[in-house]
Amino acid sequence: MSVNTPPALSPLPFGGESDSPATPLLVQLLKLCSLINEPMKEGVCDPAGASTNEVKVVMALAGEGPMAGHDLVHILGTTPMNVSRAIAGLKARNWVEDFTDPDNRRRRPVRLTGDGEVAYRQMQPLLDTVAGALLNKLTVRQHRELSHLTGLVLGRIADWEKARSAITSDD
Repeated sequence: MSVNTPPALSPLPFGGESDSPATPLLVQLLKLCSLINEPMKEGVCDPAGASTNEVKVVMALAGEGPMAGHDLVHILGTTPMNVSRAIAGLKARNWVEDFTDPDNRRRRPVRLTGDGEVAYRQMQPLLDTVAGALLNKLTVRQHRELSHLTGLVLGRIADWEKARSAITSDD
């Protein structure tokens, strides 16, 4: 292997082949997204006494502020049923509450309660531990590169969603 040759990516499942060099990378990203759930479940969700979807909702609300269920579905990339169940579980724990949007009374957002904010802050050391276990062996440069590349991919996903939305709104 020459110095300029990138390492081979793992083959596509079931012996599949692709003309696109991006396809094996996409498969690796899908695998990463699936497998990262286990350390999050064991390291954050289980100790916090919350489901994976509940923790994702808490993190989304902590980062974005009050959001309606359909907004959470979009930002979390999950089903309405998963978001609905997570919100119900969080309401039962008094971690979220309904919030009236003064600009749109028909919109039904939820927000973190004081207890939810405390729970989120208590998750921080757990998140730090999982992040450290998964990412601390990366160099500072690798952290920067991974952050940059992740941002680029997230931007492309946002662009794809906008294009898809424009196509479906024209119908």
